[in-house]
Amino acid sequence: MRAVSLWRKQPLPLACRSRTFVSDSTSKVQIFDRQRKRAQRDRAAWSTPLHDPLLHSVSQNLLDRLQDCKKTFPTALCLGGSLQSISRSLSAPPANGGVEKLIVMDASYDMIQACRNSHRDSSNDAVQTEFLVADEEFLPIKESSVDLVVSCLGLHWTNDLPGAMIQSRLALKPDGLFLAAILGGETLKELRIACTLAQMEREGGISPRISPLAQVRDAGNLLTRAGFTLPGVDVDEYIVKYESALELIEHLRAMGETNALSQMNNILKRDTALATAAIYDSMFSSEDGTVPATFQVIYMTGWREHPSQQKAKRRGSATISFNDIQKQFGSQS
Repeated sequence: MRAVSLWRKQPLPLACRSRTFVSDSTSKVQIFDRQRKRAQRDRAAWSTPLHDPLLHSVSQNLLDRLQDCKKTFPTALCLGGSLQSISRSLSAPPANGGVEKLIVMDASYDMIQACRNSHRDSSNDAVQTEFLVADEEFLPIKESSVDLVVSCLGLHWTNDLPGAMIQSRLALKPDGLFLAAILGGETLKELRIACTLAQMEREGGISPRISPLAQVRDAGNLLTRAGFTLPGVDVDEYIVKYESALELIEHLRAMGETNALSQMNNILKRDTALATAAIYDSMFSSEDGTVPATFQVIYMTGWREHPSQQKAKRRGSATISFNDIQKQFGSQS
């Protein structure tokens, strides 16, 4: 895959072995095929570039939030998504957030193996690192056992996102920090438009080809519903330029971000795929011949409740009204 140009918009050689991972999912709504997603991540484990500019930018922007914290996080849990970039940053001396022990977890065996190989090649023993194959939807982590949970571009593939976040909160010690980055609803909006038009033109109808994603307005509700205190949400948009729409698809496969809908039609006709690429190029190509792709990233921050945290005053406990404040400052002006 050729190099891509990355623009941030402010409000940005082992053989792969197949493994079978069986989960006892009790979720009533199965939006995503978790087995398919594991197979995609198995493939991505050996095809993702060591320093992918998009994954690196998102992971670094997520971990930058640790610089704003005065406290340290001796035990950290890293969940799915951009594992290698996050684990390298957390384990490299001096460790971000004062991490002393790092647990790296993913549902993909091959992804964990790739992380283990990368860690061994780095010869970095400053942080004790453990590797665990498990599903984000069923965390095998003891309650109140970690100080930090980090998930970079992984949780948007879970069937029960609130449930996964609740389990992350329970795994945290009191005053523990939850950091997550997920793809937002504006992600790949250009590809959605091109694919829809191509399907209507060639097939006379449309079928879901791009996974549904959370909207920005939902992120704060998710944190509150999961029981986190001091919730914080912010958004970045990254515009990645590719030489063609086909190169974009190659990049998505390398990141393990291709479609994994349960009810997806597995066969995409060749002429529909070619029409999608042609429409994408005609509608969105830049003057330099490249085509842009939007990646909207929603960053979420939340804490497990602790008595030392600031709390809002009880409703009705105010001793002065806003009308009095307005009169006071109005008279001074």
